Amino acid sequence: MPLKPPVLLTTLALLSPAAFASTTSCASLTGLKIPGYDVAIKQAAVVPAGPVPAGPVGPRIEGTLPSYCRVDGTIDERTGSDGKPYAIGFAVALPENWNGRFLFQGGGGLNGSVGLPIGAQAAGSRPALARGYAVVSTDSGHKGQVFDTSFFAEQEAMLNFLYQAIGKVAPVGKAIVEAHYGKPADHSYFVGCSTGGREAMMMSQRYPRYFDGIVAGAPAMRTNFSNLADKYVTVALNAVAPKDESGKPMTAKALSESDKQLVVDSLLKACDARDGVADGMVFDAKGCGFDPKSLVCKGAKTDSCLSAAQADAIAKGFAGPKDSRGNPVYPGWFYDTGITAKTGIPGLLNPGPSPVGPPTFDTTMDVDREARIAADPKAAVGDSAHWTQLDTFFQHGGKLMFFHGVSDPWFSAKDTIRYYTEMTAANGGPEVVTSKSRLFLVPGMGHCAGGAATLDRFDMLTSIENWVEKGAAPDSVEATGQSFPGRSRPLCPYPKHAHYKGTGDREKASSFECRE
Repeated sequence: MPLKPPVLLTTLALLSPAAFASTTSCASLTGLKIPGYDVAIKQAAVVPAGPVPAGPVGPRIEGTLPSYCRVDGTIDERTGSDGKPYAIGFAVALPENWNGRFLFQGGGGLNGSVGLPIGAQAAGSRPALARGYAVVSTDSGHKGQVFDTSFFAEQEAMLNFLYQAIGKVAPVGKAIVEAHYGKPADHSYFVGCSTGGREAMMMSQRYPRYFDGIVAGAPAMRTNFSNLADKYVTVALNAVAPKDESGKPMTAKALSESDKQLVVDSLLKACDARDGVADGMVFDAKGCGFDPKSLVCKGAKTDSCLSAAQADAIAKGFAGPKDSRGNPVYPGWFYDTGITAKTGIPGLLNPGPSPVGPPTFDTTMDVDREARIAADPKAAVGDSAHWTQLDTFFQHGGKLMFFHGVSDPWFSAKDTIRYYTEMTAANGGPEVVTSKSRLFLVPGMGHCAGGAATLDRFDMLTSIENWVEKGAAPDSVEATGQSFPGRSRPLCPYPKHAHYKGTGDREKASSFECRE
């Protein structure tokens, strides 16, 4: 049976499960009332078939979108305690030929705007809407730029951002689907990355009966601690960086371009071939034993070696912050090909300004103090997506997939591994949990996508769909990408990684298998 909230509109009719046409006109949805929710439908209009509109998802999407009814509305319009107007904004895309499925598209950053509801994340080259899914998205309860933190001062707005908004938009979106097509969705899915990945985790933890399948990418689940760890890397580099005229360290010059290239080249030399083939990618990140201290100059500093201080700074930063007793505060970072990224979101060894805080010019760091601030109940209210008890979600047949780029400089893949390991232990151990949840690491990929040496196009939507509806657990997910045209590789469920079989075309996923 499909998983859904307990209160929805009464089923109006049963239609063929193949493809459903609407039973209620698009325009008439403006008058829809949903019991139990303060909903205002602002407009409902048909969007003709055509290409994906220009924007962040445009270049990666092939083909066209079908004609669909777009419904825009709000939930709980109000004036906040700060005197500003608030509401939970949402949009629902209802395709002309519905496949009977519902997808909640996760947000990003601090939200603040309603994303185009097409379900492109982790869907390969064919978004959910193009497949016939009904798709919903939300601004999570406030308006503003992607990293505008001003709403933090309003309690209800903050609670909506953390979890309340998605908990209301999901049943409202399902009710609109049911009203339009005359029947409820057969299956419901949630897919998101970053903030959307955190929202995905919150769905499994706080709303365990809402979704059949959930895909959580690079979840922003402990932002206070990941910010602390990013700062820790920057402080380590600041300590060895030259200073400007005002005495401030120039972080970007702690390592020269030749130094950075030396690190990546040496990393590949040490770890690339561990997966059976030297191909510019590190699939066995966990088994990679690269140590920057092996690059320390024997004599004078040259482009072919690092100073002892540089090597120590890199090793210290990547090991992650530890308190005065030696206890890890954050699990640190993998050495991977994207650590010197320059475009998009900068890599750890090429740090850029934080989107939510001022730059740091510190050369030392009181980790104990920073950890206390990060763990303070008031400051850490947003770091709430780490509850490991998922028995209700799993017992109702829910399937949960994670993915994370190994080169993600904002949220470490090691922290997602930490959560997955703890969640696995709390729910019966690997033998039990692998039939319900799996984690996939993406070598070279930055935050949610991108990377100079990665394969960041993969279709986990089909994988979760097959797992939920056919019982076919994803033993691997094939990945391709612009970095290596013509190449494909399997992404393997952790702790396994792709390994060359020894024969066959080295550019084809079929020549690789998943090994521990």
